[in-house]
Amino acid sequence: MPVWNPSVELLDPAALRAMQLDRLRRLMTYVNERVPFYREAFRAARVTPEDMRSLDDLRRIPFTVKSDLRDNYPFGLFAVPQHDLARIHASSGTTGKPTVAGYTANDLALWGEVMARALSMAGVTPTDIVHNAYGYGLFTGGLGVHIGAERIGATVVPVSGGLTKRQVMLLEDFGATVITCTPSYALVIAEELAEQGIDVATRLELRVGIFGAEPWTETMRRELETKLGIRALNIYGLTEIIGPGVAQECEHAAGMHLFEDVFLPEIVDPESGEPLPLGEEGELVLTTLTKEAMPVVRYRTRDRTRLIPGECACGRTLVRVERIMGRTDDMLIIRGVNVFPQLIERTLLSIEDLEPQYQIVVQRAERQLDDLEIIVEGTNVLFESGAEARRASVGERVTRALNDTLGIAVSVRIAEPRSLPRSEGKAKRVIDRRDLAT
Repeated sequence: MPVWNPSVELLDPAALRAMQLDRLRRLMTYVNERVPFYREAFRAARVTPEDMRSLDDLRRIPFTVKSDLRDNYPFGLFAVPQHDLARIHASSGTTGKPTVAGYTANDLALWGEVMARALSMAGVTPTDIVHNAYGYGLFTGGLGVHIGAERIGATVVPVSGGLTKRQVMLLEDFGATVITCTPSYALVIAEELAEQGIDVATRLELRVGIFGAEPWTETMRRELETKLGIRALNIYGLTEIIGPGVAQECEHAAGMHLFEDVFLPEIVDPESGEPLPLGEEGELVLTTLTKEAMPVVRYRTRDRTRLIPGECACGRTLVRVERIMGRTDDMLIIRGVNVFPQLIERTLLSIEDLEPQYQIVVQRAERQLDDLEIIVEGTNVLFESGAEARRASVGERVTRALNDTLGIAVSVRIAEPRSLPRSEGKAKRVIDRRDLAT
């Protein structure tokens, strides 16, 4: 696969560390002068830019958390006046005010650069047609992929999300070779292809899919690769940092290469906030080293992962981020047991006769105990006439597997194919009704 920017993607690690330290010092001076929030945070922590003598001194700087962004809504963390802004994006949050992100013209150029690196890493070239089904608008996904693909010189189909039948028609008619969207929406497209009886091997030109914006498992990778006839690769990003383009898998899929010349990563203990040794699992913390409009210092992403050191087989020396394993704040506590939704997904997708569509429903029973129900779609075969016994057997198998994996009793319902709601963006897998209990 081509390397878009060898000068940083193949950089000697010692030279990279020196670059990071220099940029960290410049960043601290920049935000100290321009952003009152950081000036006060540095003062309260008694830390100055001059205190950054090594990257180990980063731990002296206070964290930035999601509530800080909300408390300073909409523009309180911007480091430039409004007339210097070229664009404003916002998160797709479902509660309260959105998280706002601003970009100068230089920030947009930086975004195009890291996205060009990411897409090149996935094998995108100027000869490709990119079917971009990430949402356009305030959400960063669509426009982030768009500027990176244009930077490479690829042809972009800015289809956005939704209208799945139309998506399938355009995939075939335009001959797209690359598809980009959330993994859950890619499954919806795959279902529509199957329903229309379209043989992906003979009627589509797709060879690679770049999927992100929500956690997904290796089992789902195999589902997508089988159903769409592609190589499925993971991309990572956050609105608060820049959007998509923070990290990307190469063809070896041995972790996502993080562009650490512009995004400085740490892994910390989710409880104590203390830095963890390289290779240990914890919470990812990111610092934007070169952004102008809205630089962020030590932002707690709440994403659980680990950093993988060492040169990749592709030759890149950038540190790699392991697949996001879940959120430090999405853990469900059911009757005193910690339950991670991704563990449920991994179990469900390991069982035959099930479709990769499910919901996790938590509610409080009359005894004030939490009940966990898993609703998962069965295949068409399970709902054929006379398949009742087989369906019951699969339900029992799923229940045993989940009980053994989670260590608590769950109820399982096998739903008919295509009966659960579909998402054109991030799939809503968890429905927690406990907050509604009186």
